[in-house]
Amino acid sequence: MKRERIQEILQQHRKKGLMLLTSSGETRKPCSQLWNQSINEQLLEEIKREADRFMLTSDPELTYSLFRVYGDTGERLAYERVYFERRKRLNSYVIMALQEPENADYEAAALNMIWSVCNEFTWCLPAHFNEGSDRLDIDLFSAETGFALSEIKLLLGDRLPDLLRRRIETEVENRLFRPFLEQGPYGWETADHNWAAVCAGSVGVAALYLIEDSHRLSQVLERVLHSLDCYLSGFGDDGACAEGYLYWQYGFGYYVYFAQMLKRATDGEINLFTSNKVKEIALFQQKCFTGSSTVVNFSDSRPESGIFMGLSCCLHQEFAEVIVPDASLRAEYSADHCGRWAPAIRNLLWAKEEWMKTTESKTIWPAESYYLSDVQWLLSRHASENGGNYSFAAKGGHNEEPHNHNDVGHFIVHADGQAYLADLGSGKYTAKYFGPERYSIWCNGSQGHSVPIIDGSHQQNGAVFRAAVMEASTNACMDKLALEISSAYGHSKLERLERRFLWEKDKLPRLTLTDTIWMMSNGEEADAERQVTERFITFLVPELAEEGRVILTGQRQLFINYDHQVWKPVVTARSDIDHYGVERFWYTLDFEWRAAAVEVPLIANFIFQFES
Repeated sequence: MKRERIQEILQQHRKKGLMLLTSSGETRKPCSQLWNQSINEQLLEEIKREADRFMLTSDPELTYSLFRVYGDTGERLAYERVYFERRKRLNSYVIMALQEPENADYEAAALNMIWSVCNEFTWCLPAHFNEGSDRLDIDLFSAETGFALSEIKLLLGDRLPDLLRRRIETEVENRLFRPFLEQGPYGWETADHNWAAVCAGSVGVAALYLIEDSHRLSQVLERVLHSLDCYLSGFGDDGACAEGYLYWQYGFGYYVYFAQMLKRATDGEINLFTSNKVKEIALFQQKCFTGSSTVVNFSDSRPESGIFMGLSCCLHQEFAEVIVPDASLRAEYSADHCGRWAPAIRNLLWAKEEWMKTTESKTIWPAESYYLSDVQWLLSRHASENGGNYSFAAKGGHNEEPHNHNDVGHFIVHADGQAYLADLGSGKYTAKYFGPERYSIWCNGSQGHSVPIIDGSHQQNGAVFRAAVMEASTNACMDKLALEISSAYGHSKLERLERRFLWEKDKLPRLTLTDTIWMMSNGEEADAERQVTERFITFLVPELAEEGRVILTGQRQLFINYDHQVWKPVVTARSDIDHYGVERFWYTLDFEWRAAAVEVPLIANFIFQFES
């Protein structure tokens, strides 16, 4: 949309104030009553506990020594832990000051924290700070901070002293608006992943709150809308988020926060919810959960997540097909280790008690199957007669996806929310993690995924290293996915590698995995020994039940049947560092084959059978 049209709409229809934030447009009630529904009682108790805990100690400082750690070592967590604690303190103090306006201690703590955040050297993380640049950086967290402060200014209203009101306006102007308008464009403005939505959406929200002049505001919004178009271009028509569920919750969440506000600010004249693609993206949440809180965690996604109920209710209000999940799946307040203001406040303001039900049934997510053709994901949930809930997911895709892992042909199997065949998900973010050595890290390279290893070679990184889909289908009885994945390896002697999944859902489900591998059998290396390793990733201890049968024991038992005359099982205990900097332990279950090259293909057949 062109700037002139945006300005015209603003001049004719612009709305301001509290109605921009509340899902109902309610402006008459005092803010402390906007979330006064019983469904929020537990969430408010969690916020109060966190605020009270924080008030026992002084607010931590972001020192120069902490700032230098990343540049000197590539280590991110030392600075980020303090940075994110400060954001958590800001959120908790402000929300409690709003909830208990008579409590002078909460208000004083909130005002001090606002002042302290305004005094920070930069709102960016050191990992995103370009030292020596003539241009002021705008990263995810600087944009989110501007969003938060501008909204806090509105919510606190007259309780915020004039000095602090001016500080917020000045700091957001100098750190966001001026560099955005005068020093851009920024790289994220044309990104097709979460950066475009979070940065642009946050700048747009702050602008709707703080910029009065319609001409200047339309300049900002024109650029913001273009960035959000770029963000949407990263999705196919299937609405799947290749970055994983947590990045759907993050990136698409900020798209929604801005879109809802812009819709209200323009009295519905600019509505970013109208496209079918946005609707399909909104439906992604209910497709990718495998159990109550466990998710298909391909890419840099974690294996479990709570639900942002405010976001879910807002999407249900826009699209009736969006399921508002069971209330028991609500994300705990402390679950967001980054302390993001936008979802925290909206989980209170947007939650609708009448849409959030609590059930004692284990079947919280419906038994359904989906094939998402653009990302080449097959997702399946099955509820058996014995009360068990089973899930299977497999992917094709390519090895240059957002937050990419080299994982073409990878798959997971869950039962009752427990991973039997697992995806390690995201690791600890460091300079190395996003640098040239990314795929030497277990959770990112194909060595840490359930895919074959050919002559000791792993999959390679790049968009050309991809799968070709041969077959994909789902029905009530079985789901099928067949891929040709030889091009993911770039191995000169690998002629073809077909990987077929058959997920049979009669009673206790069974997965049959068949790999058919053609190796080059002529030329100088015709007589060389060939080696194939079929690797499976699990957090459970694999045990040899008998020849040709390995067992994984969790809440249930999963038997892996194989031809013991061809394959030799090898179990290796391993560990790495997870996203939070904590060591985690897991296993590679390898089935090894060695032989001279032969004319006929090697057929690897594995059956994964749950038993009661």
